[in-house]
Amino acid sequence: MTREEIITGLAEILNEVADVEPAEVTEDKAFIEDLDVDSLAMVEVIVAVEERFGVSLPEEELKELRLVSDIVLRVEKQLTA
Repeated sequence: MTREEIITGLAEILNEVADVEPAEVTEDKAFIEDLDVDSLAMVEVIVAVEERFGVSLPEEELKELRLVSDIVLRVEKQLTA
């Protein structure tokens, strides 16, 4: 799976969960500050990412997932492991 496919999938999830326009989802965007995704919606996003990509994102790492790239990198790392 390519990095672009991960970003596209994440954009679709963010659109469904938090009504974020997919075009707004780029790696440099912050979930809270730029995309207006609150902490409750972030939990839903994480669950959806885990289901869609078949990865595991530990709950204790949730605070570290500030940028779109943070999730993309973790998904990419697990898929290539």
